[in-house]
Amino acid sequence: MILPVYLYGQPVLRKVARDIPADYPGLSDLIQHMYQTMYESDGIGLAAPQIGLDIRLLVIDLDVLSETYPEYKDYKLTMINAHILETSGDPVSREEGCLSLPGIHESVTRQETVTVTYLDAGFSEHTETFTGYAARVIQHEYDHLEGKMFIDHLSPIRKQLIKSKLNAILKGKVRCDYRVKAMKK
Repeated sequence: MILPVYLYGQPVLRKVARDIPADYPGLSDLIQHMYQTMYESDGIGLAAPQIGLDIRLLVIDLDVLSETYPEYKDYKLTMINAHILETSGDPVSREEGCLSLPGIHESVTRQETVTVTYLDAGFSEHTETFTGYAARVIQHEYDHLEGKMFIDHLSPIRKQLIKSKLNAILKGKVRCDYRVKAMKK
């Protein structure tokens, strides 16, 4: 099932998500729906707050990048109750976009390496270190679990420059090729 993506301005996007138990109702179906929604929206990552749920769940599929980055061939990752333990390495600036911020792409500086503890879809515990593009995507999606968005990493001047775009999203004046849930007018 394709779910609507919550757009900038929805309160759930600014809420710190909560851990979930192994018996969370419909978790397996929810994970499937999140992947379907992400694919339908041409995304490479999706966090539960982006579909209106304040839970610590995110999905990532980097296979679409495998032509440029062969190491991401068949790279799919489901993270439940993810918590970043450490970020390290050189800060790297790269353009990012977000399904919850359609039409906005900005350069964001993130650490090159991230160590995360999380549960997989089978509720097995992992502590892993990720580098490069995977680390960036994980940090981006993890921000959603913490009630943050990539625009929070921008300088005040950059935020000012995109203010009209943000206001348009708040007013629902945005075009998307995927289902969305904008603020109520």
